[in-house]
Amino acid sequence: MQRFILSRKNQITIISAILIATGFISALGFKNETVAVWALGIASVLGLAPIAIQAYQALRVKVVSIDVLVTIAVLGAFVIKNFEESAIVTFLFLFGAFLEQRTLNKTRSAIKELTEMAPESALKQMPNGEFEEVDVDEVDVGDVLLVKTGAKIPVDGTVLSGEGSINEASITGESLPVSKEKSSTVFAGSILDNGTIQIVADRVGEDTTFGKIIELVEEAQDSKSEAERFIDRFSKYYTPVVLLIGLLVWVFSRNLELAITILVLGCPGALVIGVPVSNVAGIGNGARNGVLLKGSEVIGDFSRLDIMVFDKTGTLTVGNPSVSEKAYYGDEIEEALGYLASVERESDHPLAKAVLEEIGDTTFSPVENTEVVKSGGITATVDGHRVAVGNVALMEREGVLLSEQANADIDRFEKNGNSLVLTSVDGELKVLMGVRDQIRPGVKEDLSRLKRLSVKNLVMLSGDNQGTVDAVSRELGLTEAHGNMLPEEKSAYIKKLIEEKKQIVAFVGDGVNDSPSLALAHIGIAMGSGTDVAIETSDIVLMNSDFSRLPHALGLAKATARNMKQNIFIAVGVVLFLLASVFFSEWMNMSIGMLVHEASILVVILNGMRLLRYKLRKKPKQ
Repeated sequence: MQRFILSRKNQITIISAILIATGFISALGFKNETVAVWALGIASVLGLAPIAIQAYQALRVKVVSIDVLVTIAVLGAFVIKNFEESAIVTFLFLFGAFLEQRTLNKTRSAIKELTEMAPESALKQMPNGEFEEVDVDEVDVGDVLLVKTGAKIPVDGTVLSGEGSINEASITGESLPVSKEKSSTVFAGSILDNGTIQIVADRVGEDTTFGKIIELVEEAQDSKSEAERFIDRFSKYYTPVVLLIGLLVWVFSRNLELAITILVLGCPGALVIGVPVSNVAGIGNGARNGVLLKGSEVIGDFSRLDIMVFDKTGTLTVGNPSVSEKAYYGDEIEEALGYLASVERESDHPLAKAVLEEIGDTTFSPVENTEVVKSGGITATVDGHRVAVGNVALMEREGVLLSEQANADIDRFEKNGNSLVLTSVDGELKVLMGVRDQIRPGVKEDLSRLKRLSVKNLVMLSGDNQGTVDAVSRELGLTEAHGNMLPEEKSAYIKKLIEEKKQIVAFVGDGVNDSPSLALAHIGIAMGSGTDVAIETSDIVLMNSDFSRLPHALGLAKATARNMKQNIFIAVGVVLFLLASVFFSEWMNMSIGMLVHEASILVVILNGMRLLRYKLRKKPKQ
């Protein structure tokens, strides 16, 4: 029966609300006291049932919880036939518990989502030399596997033969596919975009990088137990004190009504509702402004933030590479751009799309004698001209003379974190393009706002090369920036900050590879267009991936935390005032006390509702 009642607390809360509304309408609207008494009485009994059960369970383990005080106070109000107070107190208590439960429950379906993304089968070389499809669990270290275009890499391994371009976004989070050749390392869970390769298995099952991601998420989520609520800590001292005062008053005065009055007035209704109403108002403001805050514990930790750590791709940057810089040399540039577009149109290289988008509408020419130069680029004959498109090494191979200006431009483009695309026509350099993932518009201003909100350090972690990472860091004015980092290295960095530096850490990311760090950090913040795993693992979600919502989220968390403290101060202060007035004044009675009591509830609700209008102040003009 206890389990049945506790499992239906939400339904009981709804029924109690309906009965209380019926009681007040009957009493005030229709002057029907009988219906009002019955409605409020039934609401009191129904509402008290789960509270009394929780009080009993607490007493069994020798804990005098706030449920005990509420139970005694409601029973006292019921004894003196004040059904209005008993019904309201039980409803507020249950409603507050409902709000907290709703906002604090964390989903754990992220593990299931990760598991479903893991490779399930592999093409394994059998003793007769043929490749057969087997379950990935049947692959052992040292086995030779065949991976075709579009397939997932089933294990961590080393390429034995073949070439291809692999999308490693699920592991490193980087948007650009990576070219692989003999002796290159590949990771389980990444996808072979094009080509065919044979690999030897180096790590299988849970030992793979992808398997470690799943393990890290599990460990990090298990380590994040809910912080003990302030009300529970407070009740350890408050509840026994109020009960003792009520008992002593009854023993020495033999005045049962006075003792019950003390218990009723001592019941912290405003304290019960004050913290949840602040949370709900803050969460409501966030939802209206594109920020999903997952509970009051999140708000508390976020408001005390010391360090904010960012993934690069898809977080600080857009996630789609494009041409950021370009330089032209010599004459007939339009023809050269047409030749470049003609060659790139036939290429599946990840930079080709960015180049074509930059050139736009142009005149295409037939391409002949195409040759793919390993680790260099492409050469071809276009409209009778020898055209080479690729990196500096290809230009040297083609005997293209690079002027001092061209060399200076190349150095500058590389320092700015660009991948280079050079184009020569008949041995003469015509076009230089720098391609990189662009920084999100307005991110630099948003980071400045975070600093004004007292974030001490802004750190970037990325799987991209250190040169690109340093270029982004310089442009954004970050405190630290670390490149070439795998997911386990990112999470190890987060763990070090938490354990060694004892600081409150937030991590902002968007990919599966970010999920261990999102789960491990005190506050995980996911971009709304990221993977479901990242969103579910996180504590805060920026809807529509709007980075500009991040300063609003932090400012809102700080305002909500202040509001909660204000409500606690108001609630506790009113209770102490009422109890003191019972003993040290002649004018205080139950009616006046109840009026003040209900007024305090209204005050904390109105104070909490102010958060619905919260807006982060812009930097004042100098």
